[in-house]
Amino acid sequence: MQLKGIHHVTAITSSAEKIYDFFTNVLGLRLVKKTVNQDDIDTYHLFFADDLGSPGTDMTFFDFKGISKAVHGNNELNRTGFRVPNDKSLEYWLKRFNHYKVKHSEIKTMFGKKIIEFEDFDGQLYALISDELNSGVNSGTPWKNGPVPDHFAITGLGPIYINVSRLDGINTILTEIFLMRQTKVENNYYLYEMGEGGNGASLIINYQQNNKPSYQGYGAIHHIAFRVGNKEDLSNWQERLDKFGAPNSGYVDRFYFKSVYTRLYLNVLFELATDEPGFIDDEETYINLGETLALPPKFRNNRAYIEKVVRHIDTVRSNKVFEKEYFNE
Repeated sequence: MQLKGIHHVTAITSSAEKIYDFFTNVLGLRLVKKTVNQDDIDTYHLFFADDLGSPGTDMTFFDFKGISKAVHGNNELNRTGFRVPNDKSLEYWLKRFNHYKVKHSEIKTMFGKKIIEFEDFDGQLYALISDELNSGVNSGTPWKNGPVPDHFAITGLGPIYINVSRLDGINTILTEIFLMRQTKVENNYYLYEMGEGGNGASLIINYQQNNKPSYQGYGAIHHIAFRVGNKEDLSNWQERLDKFGAPNSGYVDRFYFKSVYTRLYLNVLFELATDEPGFIDDEETYINLGETLALPPKFRNNRAYIEKVVRHIDTVRSNKVFEKEYFNE
């Protein structure tokens, strides 16, 4: 039993429209599914991923109504990493971020990899990480019709940062329950890897005893999901959680994948999610992924009501041409 890597990260935004613009036009990721939160159908759930909506490439967003701004601090899923092909790509992204006035750091090094840290309009925290020295789990496919040149484009999720005040506690959870391995330590940062390892199968634990507490809201991560292959694998992992006495949701059918949720460490919600079946389904083809309001079958009888309570957002891109953008010094 080995987890295959990061499946997806789900976060909270103050504006579905603004996050669509940021991920589409600035980050060059493809909206592969525009649907609703299956536990709160008044709320959008937007999935941004690679060209094909591959597992391990998507970051998703809820836009809960009336929620306050997050406070970053201890014991939270803190920062989402994204993979780019090489170190030269990071030089391109510095120019791109400057052009679009995105708040960012300069290029720095962590665990031998080059990275840039940046944030969006909500103060949601991200990092770009170079795959130049990377090995392990494969990344995805650049959005072919997006605005970022393929050889610089984001191809998937990289390491996810978690702030903790209890190092022993998170170490036990990651190594004994989730079967990850601690591979490197750098100051107060601890690198954990799962499965084949590498940027797409890593967590970076930031140990801070005296950091202020965090409060979830818009601009924060809601949960992280790890990849399992199929429903049988998911069932085996649920049995493992039960064996450890770990509270969990039991089997949940999200239609695009199957899931089990567990909250093992304070405010951190973990999900195990299957690679199958994916986002290309009976409602949308590869060509028009993310362009319609897609609903899992159990919600389709309520489509008229749902379309009234979630405002329309124009996400049609199949009739548009995005020019590949290059930036001079």
